[in-house]
Amino acid sequence: MSMLRRIAALTAATALLTGGAITLAPTASAAGSSTCTYNLADFTGTADGNGINYRTGPSTNYTAKGRLYDGDRLRIYCGKGQWYYSKLAKRSKGGLAKGTTGWIRSDMLYQLAG
Repeated sequence: MSMLRRIAALTAATALLTGGAITLAPTASAAGSSTCTYNLADFTGTADGNGINYRTGPSTNYTAKGRLYDGDRLRIYCGKGQWYYSKLAKRSKGGLAKGTTGWIRSDMLYQLAG
């Protein structure tokens, strides 16, 4: 094997080993429905308020994907504590695309119907 190929192989192996450890660790934005601890059999919810953070995970420690406004409709699938994992039923008033998934605190909804 040539010296250049050995250096390239060593560089690739090092990158995989160091980068692999980083990519295997879960991030706040990676939290999804697998984080749920209970199911809610597909309920519909409506946002109650303006400027509600639609988060990447079930706590205020997670970043916001965007904001929801009064009347934005969500399909609720499951929850963890007082947080619900959901998907936007249509484009939000804050500009988030239909189908965007995220987390919302239960007291930010005024309607939850099956």
